[in-house]
Amino acid sequence: MTTTKSDAHAEAKELKLERLIDAPVAKVWRCWAEPDLLKQWFCPKPWYVSDVRMDLCPGGEFFTVMNGPNGEQFDNAGVFLAVEPHRRLVSTDAFRPGWVPSERAFMVAETTFEDTGEGQTRYTARALHWTVEARKEHEEMGFHEGWGKAADQLKELARSL
Repeated sequence: MTTTKSDAHAEAKELKLERLIDAPVAKVWRCWAEPDLLKQWFCPKPWYVSDVRMDLCPGGEFFTVMNGPNGEQFDNAGVFLAVEPHRRLVSTDAFRPGWVPSERAFMVAETTFEDTGEGQTRYTARALHWTVEARKEHEEMGFHEGWGKAADQLKELARSL
């Protein structure tokens, strides 16, 4: 398979994280789909999530409030673009509920859950940005470390269910 110029350009705007989680897809999915569980792992500690609102359907709200150890607080508002239970979630901050455009579209997040057939889940999280500059900004914000720590927390929570 050859890589086209548009493929290479798309890859330049993507950040990706993959993990093999020693828990079945149903448990990993629950950690994403249940707000009380999402709060427990979604931010790398000592950060934490204090509020979650989610409506798991295309166009449904996906809202979190992330809190830092020094009193920082960040609201993250967006919508789900695709919801395939136990397989895939796609969300974006480009829209607010009701398909109202946001002031600054930063990324689309795609999360996939693949059953390995051995009671494990291949977990893939992709952050797809509108520009190369936005991807670089996200990387400099600590994408790899932060999303990696959150994925490790997700893994531990799913295993404990």
